[in-house]
Amino acid sequence: MSLFYDPAYALFRTLGLALGCILVTLAAHYLVQRAARYARPAGTFLWLRLIQTPTRYGALLLALEMALAVQPLPEAAQSLTQKILDLCWVGVFAWLAIALGGVLTLWLQRSYDILSEDNLHARKILTQVRMFRRVFSVVVCIVALSATLMIFEATRNLGASVLASAGIAGAVAGLSAQKFLTTIFAGVQIALTQPIRLDDVVVVEGEWGHVEEITLTYVVVRIWDERRLVVPVMYFLDRPIQNWTRNSASILGTVFLRVDYRAPVQALRAELQRICHEQIGHLWDGHVCGLQVTEAGAATLELRALVSSSNSTLNWDLRCLVRERMVEYVRDNYPESLPQARIMLPARKSRPLEEHDHEQPSV
Repeated sequence: MSLFYDPAYALFRTLGLALGCILVTLAAHYLVQRAARYARPAGTFLWLRLIQTPTRYGALLLALEMALAVQPLPEAAQSLTQKILDLCWVGVFAWLAIALGGVLTLWLQRSYDILSEDNLHARKILTQVRMFRRVFSVVVCIVALSATLMIFEATRNLGASVLASAGIAGAVAGLSAQKFLTTIFAGVQIALTQPIRLDDVVVVEGEWGHVEEITLTYVVVRIWDERRLVVPVMYFLDRPIQNWTRNSASILGTVFLRVDYRAPVQALRAELQRICHEQIGHLWDGHVCGLQVTEAGAATLELRALVSSSNSTLNWDLRCLVRERMVEYVRDNYPESLPQARIMLPARKSRPLEEHDHEQPSV
């Protein structure tokens, strides 16, 4: 046999050709990335960072396939090599699909600004996108696992069973993972019906905070003091919660004051109007500003100041400001209107005079 047909020589030639194809492919990949980076402003091609790694490995596999097509390996090594390449292709395609899901999420995040004041539609879209991205990732992993098992003859039937959600996988899911699947379906239900959305202001377990993250199994609520409350998704379907931004971020806030019966309610109402108009366009949205007597107790009057703001954070600051200014106003201008405690003492009875009280004292 001549040297040209020697298996060892053919193997080295194939490897050398593959190495050359790999170098050429990587060079082209690098030039395309550099050209895209300098052709656009910085940050425009941020999505390239998400797909550059799987595409790089895809380029390597493509180079190997081209090399094997030009110079095949010895027949004894072809079957094993092809199975290894098939496994690599499955992994690269799964990786690339998940990365493309990340690209779509990133693009939608830039298209819908969740930090804007009127962000109801943006929060609705981003909540659905993030939830379905997680579902999509799980589906891609299951399909990739099934395709991996179907490459080999011994596990091909098992791979088909996994892909069809039947056989052993279906039995395990039905018997052992029932609670897990229920939780997953609950997460999908929240994504569709949206009782809560990202950045919603909610009151959960007596704690006020913003919805920071929604996953398929739990929800993270960022409490006002920067603590994190992790709540199972089933909680939001089984129990009532307060959602202050369900349809709109606008909210009404109340401030309660207790004053004496001699307090001038009309003057206090005018002072509240003055405080709110000072904050128009900043803390007060210009809609609601009123003062009412809500209770007449045994010793004091209860006054309720009702003020509105464009969101709950501004409303909290406005309520604190109104409470502070109103107390100062009453203290400085009507101190007699501060709550007072009155005690009614019984009239003192006169003592009857006795006979010896009229006698003159002896000298």
